[in-house]
Amino acid sequence: MSSFAELARGECRDPFSFLGIHPDGEGGWVIRVFLPWASKVEALIDGTRIPMKRSGRPRGGWKVRVPAGGGKGAGHGSVPPRYRLVVRDGSGNEWFREDPYRFGPIVDEERVHRFLSGDERRLHDVLGCRRTEAEGVKGTHFSVWAPHARAVHVTGDLNGWDPRCSPMRPRGATGVWELFVPDAPSGGRYKYEVWTSNGERIEKADPLARAAEVRPRTASIIPHPSAFRWTDEEWMASRSGRHAPGAPISIYEVHPGSWRRNGDGSWLGWYDLSEQLLPYVKEMGFTHVELLPITEHPLDQSWGYQPLGFFAPTSRFGGPDDLRGFINRAHELGIGVILDWVPGHFAQDPHGLGRFDGTPLYEHWDDRQAWHPDWGTLTFDYGKTPVRNFLTSSALHWIEDFHFDGLRVDAVASMLYLDYSREEGEWLPNREGGNVSLEAVDFLRHMNHVVHERHPDVLTIAEESTAWDGVTRPTFDGGLGFDLKWNMGWMNDTLSFMEEDPVHRKYHFGKATFSIVYAWSERYLLPLSHDEVVHGKGSLLRKMPGHDPEKFAQLRTLLTWQWMHPGKKLLFMGCELAQWGEWDVDGSVDWALEGFDAHAGVRRLVTDLNRLQREHPALHALDGSDEGFEWLDMDRPEDTTLSFLRWGPGWTDPLVVVVNLTPVHRDAYPVPVPFGGGWRVILNSGAPVYGGPGHFVPEVLHAEDTPMNGRDFTLKVPLPGLSVLVFERAE
Repeated sequence: MSSFAELARGECRDPFSFLGIHPDGEGGWVIRVFLPWASKVEALIDGTRIPMKRSGRPRGGWKVRVPAGGGKGAGHGSVPPRYRLVVRDGSGNEWFREDPYRFGPIVDEERVHRFLSGDERRLHDVLGCRRTEAEGVKGTHFSVWAPHARAVHVTGDLNGWDPRCSPMRPRGATGVWELFVPDAPSGGRYKYEVWTSNGERIEKADPLARAAEVRPRTASIIPHPSAFRWTDEEWMASRSGRHAPGAPISIYEVHPGSWRRNGDGSWLGWYDLSEQLLPYVKEMGFTHVELLPITEHPLDQSWGYQPLGFFAPTSRFGGPDDLRGFINRAHELGIGVILDWVPGHFAQDPHGLGRFDGTPLYEHWDDRQAWHPDWGTLTFDYGKTPVRNFLTSSALHWIEDFHFDGLRVDAVASMLYLDYSREEGEWLPNREGGNVSLEAVDFLRHMNHVVHERHPDVLTIAEESTAWDGVTRPTFDGGLGFDLKWNMGWMNDTLSFMEEDPVHRKYHFGKATFSIVYAWSERYLLPLSHDEVVHGKGSLLRKMPGHDPEKFAQLRTLLTWQWMHPGKKLLFMGCELAQWGEWDVDGSVDWALEGFDAHAGVRRLVTDLNRLQREHPALHALDGSDEGFEWLDMDRPEDTTLSFLRWGPGWTDPLVVVVNLTPVHRDAYPVPVPFGGGWRVILNSGAPVYGGPGHFVPEVLHAEDTPMNGRDFTLKVPLPGLSVLVFERAE
């Protein structure tokens, strides 16, 4: 049995065997509490105050014997009396409190075992910190998994940050520790002090905390019960259709902290973002907004990609219900919200998951595999069933408790390959001697299976940069089970091609056409993301060669090419305004550019591209099928021009797209077309409304009855330099 001396040293491994109320061996009861800051303690039984005595040294222990038998202040047979405590501090303040050590276990042991076996879908309802009720008393229940700890204590505002006052109950061989604290209010700060097997004491934030302090502070926060009421039933009922393979999807990627700032430079909160960002996204015509990681993270400059709070939205922009309000408002406006989710690694900050109980609990056991050389982070050990369960529950938490419509999974390649960014001898082969993380593959399949089993209308999107086969193939068919994959090949080839001087592009023409070779090998999303406009890479506008008018013309061409190409779309904030500067996480979008015609024109172009994508089935309905695309002419590298068809379902409603990737204007450029008659221009990327020079292009052109490239008709197009023309049939 423990002792007050062990409590005073913070070495009490089984506090419930000593603290609280216990038989005294003589038919009565003994009550023991440990309150080193108290000047007086009384036990209150049946309205009678019974003074408790200090118990030896070191100071802090209090106890009293309660006799058996009738009368006030007495125990009754084998049933211990119900009691409360009356505590006075050194300043003479007195209050009534419940004793945490008179309550029995609360954590559901069956669900704990499901967590350990990998079958618990909502671990956040089992472990962590939550307001609850025990024996009619309201309080806060703390529980944490630390299987190799010798003891775990709660420390925080609830005990004046003296962990000795709140040792936790071990739950047998499960590795879980728990404590119900009646007097711990919502909003209070807390951590766990873990006493490791080698005698070290470390303070850790709660891995399943629902809220946390803003850096540089590191405590978890007891959550307030959610008072939010969702009003997005119409959106949720329609989500399946909005996320169908043939639905139009264009995503506006946003870093909430640097989209726009308050006048004093502070962040906008979720309410302000719902009032400013969401109407802007709606006006621009994007179907979704994707938030860079907003799970709690210690460093602003990590952009959220080095997380610690896998169940806590960052407090930078408000509380959990504020985030719910933002998502609810997005849904009311017809906008989906995607979370950038990071299960591949986590920050190594000492209050985080690393060596949580003194051992590599969440990370890989071997430093060669645990340490990520690119980001200075720690990687998860996907071979541990509880770790996989922890991450899968995190995914479901954001989907179910916050109504996120999708998860964009970051850095999938770094999870799949054991030798990712590692040299020979710096990584461990798998059990078959290869470089694939078989455990990560199993985790991704499991996560996607569970998410889609429970929420088939939610999107999962992989940022996967290699030629891994089957990223978007269903799990039952051996794939990873994602709905979409970022087409990094298209992004790299296209940007590399566009950065070439137009006079040299004919030598690199294959980069402009190669993506069509594999366009339907996966279900793709075409990204121009934050990664391409930061760290010295230059903004999209600055990547373009030539003088300023040519830069703008080429950016308009790039964006139109992106929207006409098969696949869903993603554009990072600020790119729609043709920013000159790179993205600055400590700044904001350069909104002053809205006052300049060339920049405002690019924004109008993006708006119209989104409108065309929504209105024309040819630009979305067959994104995943080669039936929706045909080359008209791809063999003119000397001219550096392209033309192709986008078809609607059933070979209907075709659009003809003609791309000129040089500044040379061509008066009567021949384009083979499938039908005669009139063809109407529905978009000219060089039109004055978009800031272009406005070379004359008739609204309707008529095809000549002249065969070309296997087509029966030819359209003679006045094709401006560095532009894209899009035609529909005029009859």
